[in-house]
Amino acid sequence: MKLPSLGLRRFWVRSATRQRSGSLTRRMIGIAALWIGLLLGLGGYTLDRVLTNAITSNFDAQLDYVLTAMIGTAEIGPEGEVLFTRAPADQRFLEPYSGLYYQVSGEDFDPFPSRSLWDRRLEVREAHNDSDAHYYDSDEFPMERLRVIERDARLPGSPVRWRFQVAQNRDILDEQIGVLRRTLVRSFGILALGLLVLAALQAIYGLWPLRRVRRAIAAIRTGQKSRIDEKLPREIEPLTEELNDLLAHNETQAEEARRHAGNLAHALKTPLTVVNNAATAQSPDLADTVIREARTMRRQVDHHLARARAIGRRSSSLARSPVWPSLESVERAVSRLYENVTIDIAGHKQATVKVERQDLDEMLGNLIENAAKYGHGRVFVTVKTTPECVEIEVEDDGAGIPEAERLSIFDRGARLDTGKPGTGLGLAIVRDVAQIYGGSIHLEESEDLGGLLARLKLPIGEVTALNLPG
Repeated sequence: MKLPSLGLRRFWVRSATRQRSGSLTRRMIGIAALWIGLLLGLGGYTLDRVLTNAITSNFDAQLDYVLTAMIGTAEIGPEGEVLFTRAPADQRFLEPYSGLYYQVSGEDFDPFPSRSLWDRRLEVREAHNDSDAHYYDSDEFPMERLRVIERDARLPGSPVRWRFQVAQNRDILDEQIGVLRRTLVRSFGILALGLLVLAALQAIYGLWPLRRVRRAIAAIRTGQKSRIDEKLPREIEPLTEELNDLLAHNETQAEEARRHAGNLAHALKTPLTVVNNAATAQSPDLADTVIREARTMRRQVDHHLARARAIGRRSSSLARSPVWPSLESVERAVSRLYENVTIDIAGHKQATVKVERQDLDEMLGNLIENAAKYGHGRVFVTVKTTPECVEIEVEDDGAGIPEAERLSIFDRGARLDTGKPGTGLGLAIVRDVAQIYGGSIHLEESEDLGGLLARLKLPIGEVTALNLPG
């Protein structure tokens, strides 16, 4: 089976990603369509109910007028039958099957129908009394739906309860309701279409600046631009500013990486040259030269690796490390190396810094180990918290460092006491790693112990209340 090409696989991956992520434009139009459909549906249904009831009420009012006129002109004849002093004005009552009918019914009397009923009779439902007008729909006649109004009344001179009924074919009413609904459907359909077009235009036009951002990013990727410098709406500006800051951050990291690589190459060049010259000249102390220069190269490699690790971990904005557990861990390790040294820790136990734990351990380890190594047996560590940073003071009771040499001591490989083992990179590593995280370190004279005081400042991880021991 032939495997698909790399380009085809990339196309499949992009297509799958697009299918999963979807489109903002389609989402906005879809949400708008759903909301428009819901609102117009509810509004249309409500309006249909209101207008349908209004048309039906008007239709019923006409039937009620006829029924009231019939009751008002009705009287009892000589044989107890119902007579009208004035015939109904509508001629349809006289035309068979005209669609407009009336009927008067009473106990022990045959119904008195209109001529339009001809051989049919309206159904009389005796299960209820209609002292008020009662409206209902009826399907009692085949192929003809009726709208019926009925009312019970007692005529003067008659103990009989007479039921007056007027019925009319619903075709006219249904036709009016049909016209109304067709008009509503057309109107709301046109309105929905117009709103959807408006929503689509709004989504496309509103998201158009994002397409400009995409083109600007493509231009940056191809090297045509270095920043997004287009004028964009206020809502997009924070995004472009963050992208520009990210680009600047990446350029800074790339520049730092290039600088570290150059510094490392320069630092290794001299030891390698010395070893090469000694080997070429077949120097009798070649072994000692190789060992000495290898140590130098190892110090340089360790220094630059520490900086590289700190730079790589700095990109995590969520880095948070509590200071106190790190101090306790370093104190235990240094106490095992220097059993005659007493290390006291005091201060804010809940302090947290925006530094990775490994880098924090490395900085504190270098400072406390130097204090234990060059002091006379006492090391005092104090943790202080300010609104802006966390200050960690490491004091010893050693000879200290003259003020004129406190800056040069940070140079790589600088050592004032060459009689004790070490690489001379501890303070340089502390300074470089602290600066990478936005911190600093300063050397001062300890007022309490008389030796050196190293004041390390690191960005605070979270603002907590001071909890100094009493």
